[in-house]
Amino acid sequence: MPVSVLFVCLGNICRSPAAQGILEKRINDAGLHQQIRVDSCGTAAFNVGKPPDARSQSASARAGYDISAQVARQICDEDYEQFDYIIAMDRINLTNVESWAPKDYAGELNLFMHYCKNGGNTQIPDPYYKDADAFDGVIASLEKAADGLLAHIRNKHGI
Repeated sequence: MPVSVLFVCLGNICRSPAAQGILEKRINDAGLHQQIRVDSCGTAAFNVGKPPDARSQSASARAGYDISAQVARQICDEDYEQFDYIIAMDRINLTNVESWAPKDYAGELNLFMHYCKNGGNTQIPDPYYKDADAFDGVIASLEKAADGLLAHIRNKHGI
């Protein structure tokens, strides 16, 4: 069974799909695509079925990541059975994910920036209500956190 990672933000159209695309590329580049699988979702249902925000797609593409094929979905009970890591972008979404988790969930629930030793903010800010330039900063933060998370997974699972 591959190690499984689920990224969570509010609507699954900005931060979590970009995080998914970034980590997937790093996994593929490292030849680990059979050992680690990645998905993303939102805590809210208002974007279900939609593609990632055009600004998130553009910022991701500028950084070398293609997230255009992703489709937003909402977190569900089965996710707690299927994912070893459920990683939130901010404290509000982490609180929701924690409160919905079954008592016997044995995976890891955490903030994405927890894996990035940046000494600063532990949250990835939601760029949705900001201008397009804000998305580039989010991508840079997601890249740092992805490197830290991948190192953590490789160390913890010996891959």
